[in-house]
Amino acid sequence: MVSKTVLVPIANGTEEMEAVCIINILRRAGAQVTVASVAGALAIEASQKMKIEADCLIEACVTTKYDMIVLPGGMPGATNLSVSEPLFALLTAHVAAGKLYGAICASPAIVLEKHGLLEGKTATCYPAFQDQLSNVQPDKAVVVDGNCITSQGPATVMPFALACVAALYGEGKSTEVAAAMLLV
Repeated sequence: MVSKTVLVPIANGTEEMEAVCIINILRRAGAQVTVASVAGALAIEASQKMKIEADCLIEACVTTKYDMIVLPGGMPGATNLSVSEPLFALLTAHVAAGKLYGAICASPAIVLEKHGLLEGKTATCYPAFQDQLSNVQPDKAVVVDGNCITSQGPATVMPFALACVAALYGEGKSTEVAAAMLLV
């Protein structure tokens, strides 16, 4: 199996459950996950005061092509991701190339919608931000619309990450990873 590359950007205020579960599940599937900080330092303080150390700064990623970019949420983490110019440049080029991307919690609204990266897409997000989405599916925990995957928040992160695995490697791999974690 060919290893896929995934970028998971993090920021001060990122929801740690979402970041850690996304990274963990994608790595269990065999993806080469790069965790990149947009904070100007490798270590960030997540939303519940947990310290997380990135592999690199986002600036080191700007010339790399990834198979998928996945954004954790949390506040003010989503806001901090949204104002990162290097991340915005990466995301814009990535989405324009038709590649896979995903976001959970506040990030679909605060990052993707704000920057026009949900145009023509149905999405979901944390309920408090759903009024900011132009085409929301509020009753679905995970929404897959073509190359875009969105989800609602911490309680939906495992099905979201498994949907990301399915998009990268197929349903069989997603089921295999879920079974190994005793989810099926």
